[in-house]
Amino acid sequence: MNKYTLSNGLRVVIEPIPTFRSVSFGIWVKTGSRNETPDNNGISHFVEHMLFKGTSTRSAKDIADLFDGIGGNVNAFTSKEYTCYFAKVLDEHLPIAVDALSDMFFESQLDSGELAKEKNVILEEISMYEDTPDDKVHDEASRAAYGDHPLAYSILGLEERLQAMDSNALRGYMNDTYTIENTVISVAGNVEDGKLLELLEKHFGRFANKGRTSAVSAPVFHGDYVFFKKKTEQNHLCLSFPGCSISDPQLYAMILLNNALGGGMSSRLFQEIREKRGLAYSVYSYHTSYADSGLFTVYAGTAPKQTKEVLDLTMEQLGELSVKGLTEEELHRGKEQLKGSLILSLESTSSRMNRIGKNELMLGRHYTLDDMLTRIENVTMEDVREMTKRMLSVPFSAAMVGTNDKAAAELRRDQFVSSII
Repeated sequence: MNKYTLSNGLRVVIEPIPTFRSVSFGIWVKTGSRNETPDNNGISHFVEHMLFKGTSTRSAKDIADLFDGIGGNVNAFTSKEYTCYFAKVLDEHLPIAVDALSDMFFESQLDSGELAKEKNVILEEISMYEDTPDDKVHDEASRAAYGDHPLAYSILGLEERLQAMDSNALRGYMNDTYTIENTVISVAGNVEDGKLLELLEKHFGRFANKGRTSAVSAPVFHGDYVFFKKKTEQNHLCLSFPGCSISDPQLYAMILLNNALGGGMSSRLFQEIREKRGLAYSVYSYHTSYADSGLFTVYAGTAPKQTKEVLDLTMEQLGELSVKGLTEEELHRGKEQLKGSLILSLESTSSRMNRIGKNELMLGRHYTLDDMLTRIENVTMEDVREMTKRMLSVPFSAAMVGTNDKAAAELRRDQFVSSII
């Protein structure tokens, strides 16, 4: 991986892979729902949509036709902390992709007519999300964990806020946040650094927006309970615990803990709740890292009459973890699983582009594959015990979407605080 800076200060990270014929190209901007306010919640995602809706020289259909015509893919996503615009194309078509994405980045018109149409599209997206309780519950889980902190804001935003947004609001937000300091270009695939840098200088050398630097505050873990009443066939539940930030030295211990508890088909929760008892189709855990915090979350969807049993079994597994920790076999298996998924991800230019782009944007540093494998291998049982202690040191938060929350409401969310190993 090679790191460069264009003449205007724009950071570029490149991972040349001469044996591939594809190239993945991404523009990363360090802004997301975390950078919003209650009044403009959803604007980061709205901007992302609008950059595909036409420039001074290309219509939205022109952009779609261009990438279809070269057999490439173009897309974007918005998270709580960043937005990424990316394309994957054959190496010979990279200049076309860079030209098109830079045009979208700098010359999007944010036309009022297109804005009105796209606003309706996003409102439909919100409605679809609201009708999907197994997605909705994760937003409620963020609220239970972080209260009114911006990390609990919905990425999609709220209908009443979106209705009030116009082109001037979007332009103002871009002027403030789409800055040189907040932006990174990442490229992975069959490229030559010198030629690529010339291409990027041509298309991005004019980038001069300094904007303004807005400080963000670290969240406080609340450990609250949130119930969203909705007529559903299942109750959807999330239990959340404090986790690790993206730069936390204990991050790999947290990931290994997650793998053992609910991160795969061999995990404790999957085996106990789905395989042995058939109480849920979907039960799992996951860990989310932010710049200065993290959340470890357990999810299950089950019939209302089975909710108490599923919660009891989940508490049983968490209790056993708090007292006995992981087994040596679980730790070893988790390391091999993590190393395998890491190495397999290197077979994709997209995942490599994502990794180096996110690392540069959020960390400003990079680890080699050997560094990461060593860090995984060096996780000890004591590290996992310490991580478990941190995770269970405060009352957990809980969220539920469903018809009746009696079982969830009766949970003692402080029950592990005094029994940790």
